[in-house]
Amino acid sequence: MAEAERVIGTPDTDDEAAAPAERPKGRRRVFALFTVALVAYLLDLGSKMLVVARLEHREPIQIVGDWLRFVAVRNPGAAFGIGEAFTVIFTVIAATVIVVIIRLARKLYSLPWAIALGLLLGGALGNLTDRIFRAPGVFKGAVVDFIAPAHFAVFNFADSAIVCGGFLIVILSFRGLDPDGTVHKD
Repeated sequence: MAEAERVIGTPDTDDEAAAPAERPKGRRRVFALFTVALVAYLLDLGSKMLVVARLEHREPIQIVGDWLRFVAVRNPGAAFGIGEAFTVIFTVIAATVIVVIIRLARKLYSLPWAIALGLLLGGALGNLTDRIFRAPGVFKGAVVDFIAPAHFAVFNFADSAIVCGGFLIVILSFRGLDPDGTVHKD
């Protein structure tokens, strides 16, 4: 095994004759990835269905004074409503992210990476569902946003899952943990 990396859960050793450590079973990590993705997706989908049924075309609901409210907003663009003319491109990007994560799942031996990628996958699926099935049409649909903190953009659970997954990936990368479970010391 290379000097700069080790498999998680194995002791640091200078003895090259030591038996190689077994990797954790890949299925547990793939199952974790898809479980996290499913929970994130269903939370996003359910909340959007509730918002459309109960909040759209109504007054916002104050949750925490003026600091947080729920308001139904249709967002055809990306974050902060930027790029409304590029809805088809955002749809293609989301679909690409989903395909890359599913392909990476075959080599996934790290539980933290499974959680991070599951959040990204669930969030991407949530917003992609809106882009495909919501008005004004297929691949041009507007995403339902409803969480409105004061002095910030309106967002949804899919956006939160994507941001949290991305943040976790940055942390894992800085710590040297790879999706296959190896850790780089450098």
